[in-house]
Amino acid sequence: MRVYSARIGASQPASIVDRRLDDNRTSSGRPERFSLQCLGWRAVNLRMRDNGIVNYNAVEIIEHKRDGFTLSDGEIAWLIDAFTRGTIPDEQMSAMAMAVYFQGLSDAELSVWTQAMITSGVRMSFPELTKPLVDKHSTGGVGDKITLPLAPLVAACGAAVPQLSGRGLGHTGGTLDKLESISGWRAYLSDAEIHAQLASVGAVVCAAGDGLAPADKKLYALRDVTGTVPSIELMSSSIMSKKIAEGASGLVLDVKVGDGAFMKTVEQASVLAQRMVALGTAAGVKTVALLTNMNTPLGLKVGNALEVEESIEVLAGGGPADLVELTLALATTMVELAGLDVDPAAVLASGKAMDTWRAMIAAQGGDLSVPLPTARYTHTITAESDGILTRIDALGVGICSWRLGAGRTRKEDSISLGAGVVIHAKPGDRVRAGDPLLTLHTDDESLFPAGLSALDGTYEIGEVAPPPQPMVFARID
Repeated sequence: MRVYSARIGASQPASIVDRRLDDNRTSSGRPERFSLQCLGWRAVNLRMRDNGIVNYNAVEIIEHKRDGFTLSDGEIAWLIDAFTRGTIPDEQMSAMAMAVYFQGLSDAELSVWTQAMITSGVRMSFPELTKPLVDKHSTGGVGDKITLPLAPLVAACGAAVPQLSGRGLGHTGGTLDKLESISGWRAYLSDAEIHAQLASVGAVVCAAGDGLAPADKKLYALRDVTGTVPSIELMSSSIMSKKIAEGASGLVLDVKVGDGAFMKTVEQASVLAQRMVALGTAAGVKTVALLTNMNTPLGLKVGNALEVEESIEVLAGGGPADLVELTLALATTMVELAGLDVDPAAVLASGKAMDTWRAMIAAQGGDLSVPLPTARYTHTITAESDGILTRIDALGVGICSWRLGAGRTRKEDSISLGAGVVIHAKPGDRVRAGDPLLTLHTDDESLFPAGLSALDGTYEIGEVAPPPQPMVFARID
């Protein structure tokens, strides 16, 4: 192997180095790396093997990003591939994730990074289907059960919905955990089963296979324990690598905003949404993002079986107004991207979505005739005074549900399917002293104190109703 190296001597005037840095700055103000950019001995990161195959040095790539330089396409592609194959150890990729967290990625870098994540595995395709394929992704929230009524509704409108979902971690619930409340339901399907179910039912909600963006699976496990989950670039590439690999022609992103979401402000959520929409569009996937409200829990039930129960209420023509509103907003956008001239509200009212739900669950072994799990113990919090409920923060309710057993701290943790929180009043509702506000559900009554402590300061009763908040803040195309 021939290693090319060079030296800028310590005696070289700083002005030369400064001028080179100034000459190689990007439009963002960050320096564009040049091959001999530092003082002292350093091997240029490009190494040429005798057979002509380009290899790189992981430490130097980490240093380049740490110092704010732009990575080349080759560096990024090699980095992701080497990490996926196990050539780069976890500690180095963790350092890289932290470097990206602080220095970010340019649009060009992010595009290459995401494509490398996709290329690490397989890209699904469904050439046998005659229906348009459209998908949805949510960035996660409290009581976010939207996939359960949404997938069968959009399928009943005439689209095919390949919804590959995940499990909950922390205060945000997972779609697979919720559906496993249904007796016999299977989360893991073969590719042949996914294809067959999309053709016969029109919707499938299942676990993503190991072959779908395996680089992301490895990297997310590191991000989760290194404090780099909130990185907009890493979040964008994680979400979009999997969604693009799923093979849908249209994608709607439900980007949550507020107290119970990763993005706390509309401004933060807009940046994330814009990066993801750009990635999807560049990959040939029609992509739209809706920024939706997560200051208050979605619906009235938070947990696993509790959220399945509420989803069925929506499919039956009932359910809380906010849950119905968001389901229809997302369904309308998905139908639009699919090019279908159908009114989702009319389809929901007709009962066709409920028929598709039953067929979807049955196709994966679920038995809806078996009662959903219920918790052994409950504890109800009541209003201490007359007045108007002015707020109920999503994050506190989510943490409470998690502590009651509905969520997990680690992916390998077990959960209680019947645990969670039922909300009896939402902001703007008038209550009287003694009225129920929240009912806590758990299989272990020793967990009540921890759950109750999560609710300290979470809700407030006053005399003036809060101003109404929109369910959808903005749309980003």
